[in-house]
Amino acid sequence: MPNDPHALTVTLRVNGEETRFDVDPRTTLLDALRDRLHLTGTKKGCGLGQCGACTVHLDGRRIVSCLTLAVMADGASVTTIEGLGTPDALHPMQEAFVACDAFQCGYCTPGQIMSAVALLQEGHCGSDEEIREHMSGNLCRCGAYANIVDAIRTVAGATDRSGAAVPSREDA
Repeated sequence: MPNDPHALTVTLRVNGEETRFDVDPRTTLLDALRDRLHLTGTKKGCGLGQCGACTVHLDGRRIVSCLTLAVMADGASVTTIEGLGTPDALHPMQEAFVACDAFQCGYCTPGQIMSAVALLQEGHCGSDEEIREHMSGNLCRCGAYANIVDAIRTVAGATDRSGAAVPSREDA
């Protein structure tokens, strides 16, 4: 944003690396992540905070990045789907989504995974109903909800929807 008199400088720690850049004050965190930092794993869905496709962690809490201005996150730590794991070393939730076939088209998957990781950190995995309630801000147009619950339960070390014990990662 050279020569933009309205641009503001934002400093973020994104996926463990500090970055500093200038943005228009109206730029959302989602747009800054995608367009300025080229982290395109976080998806643009509804733009209204209703679908959850843009879910990231801000200072350890899940947020919808389409409703958060980049300048509001100045000084914060942001974790995106790219910061959870690598292709060679997936995060356990990413592994569970693959193992449980918890995605179809995959568009919502990054936001679903980010919310699922936060859900476990928040301790909201006592029952399928509790999981569904705390994942209700993340929509899946393909309807993979049952498999998403199974993936979360897999990582939580619980059971699948039939009540059968889910093997741990070490047992698989």
